[in-house]
Amino acid sequence: MTRIQIGNGRWFDEDTATQYEESSTFNGHNFISDATGDQWEHQALYHTRSGTWILHSWSQWQGSRETYEVVSAHDAAAWLRSQGHEDAAELAEPGSVARAEV
Repeated sequence: MTRIQIGNGRWFDEDTATQYEESSTFNGHNFISDATGDQWEHQALYHTRSGTWILHSWSQWQGSRETYEVVSAHDAAAWLRSQGHEDAAELAEPGSVARAEV
């Protein structure tokens, strides 16, 4: 079990959460994150077994810190769609059957 702290004494198990990766676009020189618009800044989204959506942000810059932030289902759906995860975005939509089962 890999516990990831998300603040206020809360954590989630990275091993049991579903992770969705950012998409990227090659600009002729570097791969650019479609989530951040930057080659050095990155994001991924986790969906925990309890149904919580967590946005993971990190940078390749030395000395920077990665963050984990709980986001709403609406924001998760928008992020998933923007990264090409259309099927997963339906899970995040309020009132979806899959979300109700979590």
